[in-house]
Amino acid sequence: MTRTVAIHSLGCKVNSYEAESMEQLLKHAGYDIVPFDENVPADVYIINTCSVTNIADRKSRQMLHRAKKMNPDAVVVAAGCYVNADAQKAAGDSAVDIVLGNNCKINIVEALDAYYRDNKKNSMLADLGESQEYEALKLEEVDTHTRAYIKIQDGCNQFCSYCIIPYTRGRIRSRGIEDIVDEVSRLVNKGFKEVVLTGIHLSSYGADSGEGSLLDVIMRLDKIEGLERIRLGSLEPRIITEEFAETIASSRKVCPHFHLSLQSGCDSVLKRMNRKYSTQEYIEKCELLRKYFDNPAITTDVIVGFPQETEEEFKITRDFLERVHFYEMHIFKYSRRKGTVADKMEGQVDESVKSRRSSELLKLESDMSRAYRTMFAGSRADVLIEEIENIDGKPYFMGFTPNYIRVRIPCEEAEVYAKQGTSDDFQGYVNTIVNVTLTGLTDNGIVMQGTVRN
Repeated sequence: MTRTVAIHSLGCKVNSYEAESMEQLLKHAGYDIVPFDENVPADVYIINTCSVTNIADRKSRQMLHRAKKMNPDAVVVAAGCYVNADAQKAAGDSAVDIVLGNNCKINIVEALDAYYRDNKKNSMLADLGESQEYEALKLEEVDTHTRAYIKIQDGCNQFCSYCIIPYTRGRIRSRGIEDIVDEVSRLVNKGFKEVVLTGIHLSSYGADSGEGSLLDVIMRLDKIEGLERIRLGSLEPRIITEEFAETIASSRKVCPHFHLSLQSGCDSVLKRMNRKYSTQEYIEKCELLRKYFDNPAITTDVIVGFPQETEEEFKITRDFLERVHFYEMHIFKYSRRKGTVADKMEGQVDESVKSRRSSELLKLESDMSRAYRTMFAGSRADVLIEEIENIDGKPYFMGFTPNYIRVRIPCEEAEVYAKQGTSDDFQGYVNTIVNVTLTGLTDNGIVMQGTVRN
């Protein structure tokens, strides 16, 4: 009898990569993968959990209980960060049959075999407090059609005062460069044109092994024939040196889209957060990127309402954000996380104050993002078509420029490729790169309109 498995992943792109890797391991072991859907009962449910905030913990528990409710006879697996944050609590949950910690996801088939053999709960947990080898998960294919996320690093040594991740993911561990090159080469041979390098602390790649750096990985991938785009995940500002910026700018494949983690634009808050840079250092890194790339997209994360953040500190942050002028910002209200230094700090900020500050920065983000996109009106850009959407009954190609501006192009303009027809006929253009003129923003101010006629 073939058993069915449904997988639901919470949290970051690293978790998504690991969920896809587990899915492939299960397929090879003879399991059938089914949607995580109440109308499609599964024999096994795997919840790849997140624990970055208390809210993430709660969502993880909710999904575990939802899975057991969908099929009370199913085997429910709690995997990942929530497990490492509190393994005892996860193991004691009545909805959970198997506990699978980080660096043990590669053992998913073994864990299920043990459960079916012994018919009792079991746990697999690695001691992430000690040095661990990189977990050798890998992908042979991905669900997306045009962009593949590639995990190259795990763990974090930074110990920011608000963050639980060093405790749930352990110390930094880097994947071998040859293994990365092999995986990307396989995916490119299957037609993928763009890869996104991801990790828990991507900038620390190679610091544990001494066998190379993130820059070395990028330049090795640059040599892969058929790979059109290399996009980078979240970076720490200090990785942006003159050599780093100049070298990646020499590659036509590296996308001019850089997510530089900030968290606060005020030095006193950064110090309380235990961040390892100043605002002056940060803006110098942005200037380096702008020196070597023509108007790159710089994006960031900002936390508002960190413990003891005053109105003056918030104003300093807001002014700094305007000074940098980001393309996009992810704004988060500080969320207390049990087990972190910040959770024990005095001066916790009232929720209403956090909400007001968040709203103010979201408005700023919207204005800056619109201004950045508007600068490209009238210019030409390459768009990697990812999908076709029907808007008001008309089909449009939807895709992204190298600097991650979302663009829509009328499908009827496909005649430049000597083909016309219905939206179904246009599917053949997905995963192709089209050079277009960006004519302006759509009504929602978020998407650019493009035309291939000019």
